[in-house]
Amino acid sequence: MPRALESLSPADGERVAAENLVAALTAGRIVYDDGAEQVFDADGVTTYVERGHPTRGEWYVDSHGRFASFWPPSYRASYDLRWLVEDGSIVGLRFTHTEGGSEFSGRYA
Repeated sequence: MPRALESLSPADGERVAAENLVAALTAGRIVYDDGAEQVFDADGVTTYVERGHPTRGEWYVDSHGRFASFWPPSYRASYDLRWLVEDGSIVGLRFTHTEGGSEFSGRYA
């Protein structure tokens, strides 16, 4: 479990509360099921790396308390985040697209 999250004890699948979104996203590098990686910086910049190719975007907490991202020039998306917990430890996050419901998971590296 990333040190920044040690004070939290959510259940697996529990929604990440808006007040914990920044800590959840910036706690460490996230590795997705498909091998892509992403880092969320506290200043709202994010870098997504797929097959060695980095892409930079922006992230923020939207007015509905959800994680949202912007990828230039015009792609915007928002997601509900849920904790991925194993044996009582936070190991990652589940992202569910708020429009369409597609879901993917990532683990802290």
